[in-house]
Amino acid sequence: VQLQASGGGLVQAGDSLRLSCVLSGRTFRSYVMGWFRQAPGKEREFVGKISRDGGGTAYGGSVKGRFTISRDNAKNTVYLQMNSLKPEDTGVYYCAADSRLISSSGWREYEWDYWGQGTQVTVSS
Repeated sequence: VQLQASGGGLVQAGDSLRLSCVLSGRTFRSYVMGWFRQAPGKEREFVGKISRDGGGTAYGGSVKGRFTISRDNAKNTVYLQMNSLKPEDTGVYYCAADSRLISSSGWREYEWDYWGQGTQVTVSS
């Protein structure tokens, strides 16, 4: 499985940004997809996840109501729509994939088998 994330950049507080992550090498719809982020000097933080059919999502508390995860199984792509961005959203954003997660799991980094290379998001104040 290979994951390729893109869409990061430098934006101002209050702006929006959409990240994309393409999975290749396996059947995309077999995988729960997730997003994590890591700010400088901090641990990797759960951002959100989406079920295999896209019908279920879950978010970390700091992004709930501002970020939305979606997926297009025909394009093997998961998206992270980020609205009302804040300087504290700055960090490297990683997409992740796992074929075994259930709805009650996936909140921790070690639960995920596959990771993308990360894309930098910088929000200026």
